[in-house]
Amino acid sequence: MILALLLPLASYFIIKELSKGAIEIPQPVFSDTVIKKTVKGKIVNETIWHKIPDFTLTNQEGKQVSLKDIVQIDAETGDTIPKIIVANFFFTHCATICPGMTANIKKLQESIKKSQKVGDRTADFVQFLSFSVDPDRDSVPQLKKWADRFQINPETWWLLTGDKKTIYELSLKDMNLWAQDPSGIDTGFFHTGVMVLIDRDRVVRMARDEFGNPRTYDATDEKDLSRLSEDIVLLMLEKDKKKKSFFSGKLELLGVVFLMTIIGLGIFITVLRRTRKKTENA
Repeated sequence: MILALLLPLASYFIIKELSKGAIEIPQPVFSDTVIKKTVKGKIVNETIWHKIPDFTLTNQEGKQVSLKDIVQIDAETGDTIPKIIVANFFFTHCATICPGMTANIKKLQESIKKSQKVGDRTADFVQFLSFSVDPDRDSVPQLKKWADRFQINPETWWLLTGDKKTIYELSLKDMNLWAQDPSGIDTGFFHTGVMVLIDRDRVVRMARDEFGNPRTYDATDEKDLSRLSEDIVLLMLEKDKKKKSFFSGKLELLGVVFLMTIIGLGIFITVLRRTRKKTENA
């Protein structure tokens, strides 16, 4: 009985130790500031990570959309929760990397499915955004033509045009991606092929390499696409830090109580056996 009770407890602590560092969840990248705060009597540093600001742009369906519109319905509570976002920059007159990049992102989107076995398995927890760096020429009809060419679902993937200043600030300032206005210049590359992974808190996230440096996701690289697919799922599974479960921070205490209960049970059984032996001998 003692072994049967002790095994789950021991397994919990063993798995907990082995799992440390086993799964690398993408980490925040760009910080705004670091503040000092007191936690349990100790002064600790807390990093304030940069968040993508809200914006209003127009998608390929001619609809005005914003960052706060990118939400899904929580199946358990019915509340709206922000989606994970994969963003990139392109323009429809691009004759070099853009067609291949869009096709690769389409494959990436199709590779991510909900865990349910039947029904619509479209991953509704992630939204794809493609910002045009040539909004003057990329009108709504032009974006719609591009979307139809690649059979893009407007519910889960927006091609965005609108205010040029807004788009370029998102690229250069908020996502740290290089972009240049291609208008009037006959060349095919005026933006990066990097995709950006944005979590539910609107913070840019990336995995780290062996040296601790952020690893970007290149839309033209199959290995990066596979890695991004895995990281999207990891962010989807990541627990909401604002919501703490009943057992949060109590598992170790429960483990100690469980262990003391086992010891107490062992002592009780030993004393009971000795008492019975004395009674039988008497």
